[in-house]
Amino acid sequence: MKTIIGKKIGMTQIFDESGKVIPVTAIEAGPCVIAQVKTVETDGYNAIQLGFGEVKESKVNKPEKGHFTKASINPTKHLREFRVEDVENYKVGDQIKVDTFEVGDKLDVQGTSKGKGFQGVIKRHGQSRGPMGHGSMYHRRPGSMGPTSTPGRVFKGKKLPGHMGVQTITIQNLDVVKVDTDKNVLLVKGSVPGVKGAILKIKTSVKA
Repeated sequence: MKTIIGKKIGMTQIFDESGKVIPVTAIEAGPCVIAQVKTVETDGYNAIQLGFGEVKESKVNKPEKGHFTKASINPTKHLREFRVEDVENYKVGDQIKVDTFEVGDKLDVQGTSKGKGFQGVIKRHGQSRGPMGHGSMYHRRPGSMGPTSTPGRVFKGKKLPGHMGVQTITIQNLDVVKVDTDKNVLLVKGSVPGVKGAILKIKTSVKA
């Protein structure tokens, strides 16, 4: 299992050897430090906690400061946990860098999708609009609310307007196109969730 925390830089395109255009997302991946190792004996499951990004010690609260002091590492801005099958090869304080990955690896990238605010059913759920004639009086509304007297309520699960976006999304089976060890940049084919600067969890694909 290869894991790392990254920050989305943005999208661009590169050309392969045959001249074909490949749309890629540039991700600043690592370096990450192992802040904690969890085992079945101590926590009930195997996992590692990675830290990413520099932060001033004054910006860290007391519980976090104690957590970093116990691990004897410098404070980091972001902490993410990854489940692993075996923790024998991981030690607190070790660094995980972008050179862990190779061209051709399959990755699952998890992030928080862009927030789109309060949206109607056409944008939020992809529903069709009604007739646009002035007399129809039914253009972009959600439609029938259901029974009237019995049971006299709207059934759960009815697709209605509401807050859209800001959800945890995982894109699976993304190909690693290029690994830049000098700049700690990972180029993956396709798009990943989130805005520019979003924090991403990157790991080996479970369905590769």
